[in-house]
Amino acid sequence: MNTNMASLLSILCVAWIVVLAVMDTPVEGAKQFKVGWHEPNPNDTAFYNQWAAWNRFQVGDSLVFEYQNDTVLNVEKWEYFHCDSNDPINTFDDGNSTVILDSPGAFYFISGTEDHCQNGQKLIVEVMSPHTIPNSPPPISIPPQGSSPLSPPTSHSSGVSSSIMALFTTFLVLVLLLAS
Repeated sequence: MNTNMASLLSILCVAWIVVLAVMDTPVEGAKQFKVGWHEPNPNDTAFYNQWAAWNRFQVGDSLVFEYQNDTVLNVEKWEYFHCDSNDPINTFDDGNSTVILDSPGAFYFISGTEDHCQNGQKLIVEVMSPHTIPNSPPPISIPPQGSSPLSPPTSHSSGVSSSIMALFTTFLVLVLLLAS
């Protein structure tokens, strides 16, 4: 093998190590979730928690509460379930409040306006623990007969990473074949 080919091979090996290191790092940034904070309809008291169940919250994401003539109280679990507004962790009352979800676990919010919490104006947000994106996809599960499968959220970053990895692997194999 000549010197130029050995140098090229060394550069490619270093580049490959960098690509693998980058692929183990999550690429997605923090998201903002808008919450129109108001007393729900009497027949829809689970409105906020149903909305939260359909979303995936990560550490670093934020909730932007938009409201009028109300307050948002960040409370402990007991205060949430008892609609107790006497000792909140934080009180927001400016009509446009941002709460950064800075740790994994449950965040509890209730309205500070009398009777609104009892009428369903309360929210639990479960923040997922940070994790890295796995190198291999999880096994595919087939939904039971008669049920309609739900599409998981798409992640453009993993698709791009897979494409880059396949392209780079092909290139590396071609270089190795030409070098021999």
